[in-house]
Amino acid sequence: MPSLFAFGPYIIFFWTGEQGEPVHVHVAVKRPSKDATKLWLTASGGCIVAHNNSQLPERDLRRVAKFIRSNHELICRRWCETFGEDSLHFYL
Repeated sequence: MPSLFAFGPYIIFFWTGEQGEPVHVHVAVKRPSKDATKLWLTASGGCIVAHNNSQLPERDLRRVAKFIRSNHELICRRWCETFGEDSLHFYL
């Protein structure tokens, strides 16, 4: 799984094989997990929590979402590098 960032105790990453979906990241404690929290990126530079399967505390989830918004452009570039330029589309 391509890891993007370490943020506190969390790892922010892509799952390979999800190139048909809109741009999103997964967040888990310390290492990638199939039960990771999922956040969709939006065209306006924001993000939306799809689900919080990792059960991140609300305060941590807000901080992670803010970090993802701050790195929106870089995440989109890495998405294109990982899945191809034509795969870049957004949830909203």
